[in-house]
Amino acid sequence: MAKRFSVVGLGKLGGSMAAAIASRGHDVVGVDVNPSAVDALNSGRAPAQETGLDELVGANRARICATMSHETAVLDSELTFVIVPTPSDDRGAFSLQYAAFAFREIGRALKQKHGYHTVVLTSTVLPGACRHGLIPILEKYSGRRCGQDFGFCYSPEFVALGSVIRDFLNPDFLLVGEFDDRSGAQLSDCYRAIVANNAPVARMSLENAELAKISVNAFVTTKITFANMLADICSRIPGGNVDVVSNAIGLDSRIGRKYLTGALGYGGPCFPRDNLALAYFAGAVGATADLPSTTDRLNRSLADRMTAYVVAHASPGSTVAVLGLSYKPASHIVEESQAVALVKALVDRHYRVVAYDPLAGQAANQELRGRALIVDSAEACVSAAEVVLVATPDPEFSGLRATDFSRNGKPAVIIDFWRTLAKTLANEPGVEYVPYGYGRQGDAASEQRVSSLWSDAVAYVGGE
Repeated sequence: MAKRFSVVGLGKLGGSMAAAIASRGHDVVGVDVNPSAVDALNSGRAPAQETGLDELVGANRARICATMSHETAVLDSELTFVIVPTPSDDRGAFSLQYAAFAFREIGRALKQKHGYHTVVLTSTVLPGACRHGLIPILEKYSGRRCGQDFGFCYSPEFVALGSVIRDFLNPDFLLVGEFDDRSGAQLSDCYRAIVANNAPVARMSLENAELAKISVNAFVTTKITFANMLADICSRIPGGNVDVVSNAIGLDSRIGRKYLTGALGYGGPCFPRDNLALAYFAGAVGATADLPSTTDRLNRSLADRMTAYVVAHASPGSTVAVLGLSYKPASHIVEESQAVALVKALVDRHYRVVAYDPLAGQAANQELRGRALIVDSAEACVSAAEVVLVATPDPEFSGLRATDFSRNGKPAVIIDFWRTLAKTLANEPGVEYVPYGYGRQGDAASEQRVSSLWSDAVAYVGGE
């Protein structure tokens, strides 16, 4: 079993992987084309911004080093993880341009190495990319044969930004796509010495693993979108309650409660693109791609629908406060953020928007280009607004009280998309608390919509 690893790519995922492996007592050589990332790791600092990474690097500095030389890293390790960007292209597929460069350099290094070495791709790719796109590069530049002279696996991680280290060390399962049995067995043994739990290992062909990776995210986003549909329906039923419904159906072992909280849609750097990629690949091989395409379309339409929901509670030209701008709590990332999309839509409708996020304020300000006022605290955000939107379930917001929303005695409207303040604000004077996904009891319009569906029932029994 390998005891010395190399990690090619020192971004949020690769840097976290290198530190996590070192924290389990193994020596790690990091590789990156960015000299600042290499210098940071060699200085005992995090090469990228991720929760807990700086501390973990510092604590394991003696077991981590970094270089810009792929050859140095490969010659000084037994197994190489490759986690470089695979950005989406115009088709919705994943580009291999960065992976191809890394594999060329690794191939050249393998040519200089004596003995067996295993290469493991961790970046997300589509079925066939490893066998037909990347392994040939290794063979061409090394002059060696995969399965005979070196091993290869595809083993993507199922991690979330903001909790990469925890997720990597405590996975639900380990996905191992193997070129041959020897490669898969070696990687499986290595994982046993790396992960902190006894996660099951699913070993399979390269193509099945490539499909399994994007299928997980596509299934989760479909579940999220279904929950968001339930929230919309419940908000239109008198006394409707999406949490009551979700808790009930989540008890079914076939469904489960995770990712079934109806609220704003999904975002971030992975979920949206994986749906599009699955739709592209399905269509490319002649399979039906309606489900991932529909999920993506519904998710992208959510900002406009939520804007209409907000407008129903906000007078024209009023000030709207938005709490939460990242694509999820405890993250600096605003890529594909539903909250940012909502801010843009409100500004386009000539609302004044003031916003706050514990971590993502600077990134959101760059994305919004100054169109909204980004402030430094939740209290400053909500104090001057007629309508307040709770756009992410960040733990910081749960500490807010009714007095924080005071506007010279006038009640503020609080639209809580995640219902995080339901226990503290539901019946408080001085605020009008609107939990999204809950229908108002006694709402005449909703009563009329529902009752009109069954007005013919009386006709079935007739008069006396």
